[in-house]
Amino acid sequence: MTAIITADRMAGDLSTLLHDVFGFPAFRGVQRQVVDRVMAGRATLAIMPTGAGKSLCYQLPSVALDGCCVVVSPLIALMHDQLRAAQAVGIRAASLTSVDNDWRETQDRLRAGELDLLYVAPERATTEGFRALLRSARIALFAIDEAHCVSEWGHDFRPDYRLLRPMLDEFGDVPRLALTATADAHTREDILVQLGIPRDGMIISGFDRPNIRYAVGPRDGLTRQLTDLLAAERGPGIVYAQTRAATEKLAETLGRAGRPVRAYHAGLSPDVRAANQAAFIASEDMVMVATVAFGMGIDKPDVRFVAHAGLPKSIEGYYQESGRAGRDGEPAVAHLFWGAEDFARARMRIMELEPARQPGERARIAALGALVETGTCRRAILLRHFGESPPERCGNCDNCLSPPDSIDATETARKLLSAVYRTGQSFGLGHIEQVLTGAVTDRIRERGHDRISVHGIVAGDEGALLRPVSRALLVRDALETTEHGGLKLGPNARPILRGEEEVRVILPPKRQRRRNARGAGAANPVGDPLFDALRACRRELAQEAGVPPYVIFHDSTLREMAEQRPTSLSELATISGIGQRKLDAYGDAFLAAIRPFA
Repeated sequence: MTAIITADRMAGDLSTLLHDVFGFPAFRGVQRQVVDRVMAGRATLAIMPTGAGKSLCYQLPSVALDGCCVVVSPLIALMHDQLRAAQAVGIRAASLTSVDNDWRETQDRLRAGELDLLYVAPERATTEGFRALLRSARIALFAIDEAHCVSEWGHDFRPDYRLLRPMLDEFGDVPRLALTATADAHTREDILVQLGIPRDGMIISGFDRPNIRYAVGPRDGLTRQLTDLLAAERGPGIVYAQTRAATEKLAETLGRAGRPVRAYHAGLSPDVRAANQAAFIASEDMVMVATVAFGMGIDKPDVRFVAHAGLPKSIEGYYQESGRAGRDGEPAVAHLFWGAEDFARARMRIMELEPARQPGERARIAALGALVETGTCRRAILLRHFGESPPERCGNCDNCLSPPDSIDATETARKLLSAVYRTGQSFGLGHIEQVLTGAVTDRIRERGHDRISVHGIVAGDEGALLRPVSRALLVRDALETTEHGGLKLGPNARPILRGEEEVRVILPPKRQRRRNARGAGAANPVGDPLFDALRACRRELAQEAGVPPYVIFHDSTLREMAEQRPTSLSELATISGIGQRKLDAYGDAFLAAIRPFA
C-alpha cells in the first residue's frame, strides 16, 4: 500500500522539504510537474537531460511519503554513488546488491519501516524472493532509473528490465516513475507499453544541455589532439577509447604530461577497476581513459570534459556518454575525434547482425554521419534527432563559434570514385592518390595504372582534397573498405558518379581562442585564496567522511560562499545546496574557513 499526501498540504510540505533536506530554494525545470504526479499516485515517465535533477524526483517523494521508495537501477556503482548522496542529506537509504554484506540488516529495516530509499538491480527485482520481501513491507513508490534499458529499440537494452511489469502490476496501487535522459520517439513508446504507463503520463523536459560545448573533428594526430585538450581543460575528464588496448596505451601516454591519468576496462581485475574508479570519483583533476561502459554507473557531477577517441555506436549513445560532462550545470566540453575507418568498421559489423536489425543500425550510422559531416550547428543535429525543433544556431558548438567554410567537391569525388573503380576496387587510398596525382612508381607501372584514363587527372591544390573527400564518401556509404583494407564502391556511389548528387566538403576553420560557454555559470575563480581555502576544507571533510568532495558540496555552493562570505549558520543556510543535515554537519568548519577573509 502507499500513502498519498493530499493536494492542499502538498505545495507547502514539498517546498519545505526541498529546502530543509536538499538545500534548494526552488524546483528546476519539470521537477515540480513530475513530483506532483508522483505525489498524486499517478504513473509517470520523466524524460529529463542529465544534470536536470532526475534523482530528486523520487528522493523527495521518498521523504514525503509513508513507506519506502524502491529504485531499480542497472549498475551497482551507480546505486552506491546515489546512496552516498542520499545518506549525506539525511535520507534513510540502503541497497541490496551482490556486494552488500549487510543484506539481512537492510531487509529487517525495510520490514520495520526504517528505510526511505532502497536501491536494487533489475535482476533482483524480478525474482519471486524479492517480491515476497516487498509484500512484508510498506512500499510508497517504484522508480525505474535508466528506463531506456527496457526497450529493444534503445541503445542499452537490458532484458531483465522487460520482466519488471509483473512486480509493478502486483503492487498496482503503488505509483511507478520511469526516468531516462536518452530516448528517441520509438524508445519512449516502448517504455510506456512495457512499464504500463499511460501516454498522458509522459513528461519531456527537452534534451538540450546548454552548458556543454560540442566539438567534432577528424583524428589528425590523436595523441597530440588529446594532449592539447587536457592542457586546455582543468578538472576531471573522461576519454573514451574503442578497445581495451587503446585505453591502456592512451592512459600511459597522456599521463606523461603530469596529469593523473588511469585506465578502466573490463579486462582489468575487479580490484584494479574498483581502485581506479574510487580514485577518479574522489579526484578533482584526474582523467580516466576508458571503454564506453565506464560512466554509466557514476554520478560524478564535476566532470569537465568528455572526449571520444573514436566514433560512438549511435547518436543516443553519444548523447548519454557526452552527457556525463557538466552534470552540475557548470561549463563543460564534449569533443569527438573520428576517422573514416570508424564508419567502415561499423558497417562491416552490421553484416554480422540478423537481417531484421540491419536497417535500424544503418540508420544509426547515417545519423552519426550527419553529425560529423555537418557545417551547421552540432546541437541542432542532436536535438532534431530526439524530435525537437531547436534554433538554427546554438552559440556553443564548434561550428557556431567558428563557422567553417565548405566547397563543392563533387568533381573531385567523381574522380576518386572513378579511380577506385578503374583500378579494380582493391587498393587503398594511398595508391589511389598516387594514381590520380600522376605518380609513376614500380607498383603503378606493374599494374598498368599509369595507362588508365584517371592517371594524373588531379593536379595542384585539388590533391589536398582527396583525403577529406574520401572521408566524406566513406561516411555517405559511397565508398566501402574491403576485408584487406582496400576501397570499393558503395551503394551510394552511383548518383554521385552520374552527377545527380552534390558532395560538399567542410574546411576546418583556423584555430581560435576559446570563447565562453553559452548559458553556463561562471567558471571557478583562479587564484582566489578564499575559494581555494573552501576547497581545501571540503577536501579534508571528504577524506574524513570517506566520500567524494562533491558529496559535501558542489563547486557552485563554494562559489556562493566565497561571494557572500557568511558569518553565521543562519546566513550560511541561505546558500543554495545547504540543507539542515549538511548545515549541522559542516557549517562550523566552513565558517571557520571563511572567518579569516570576512
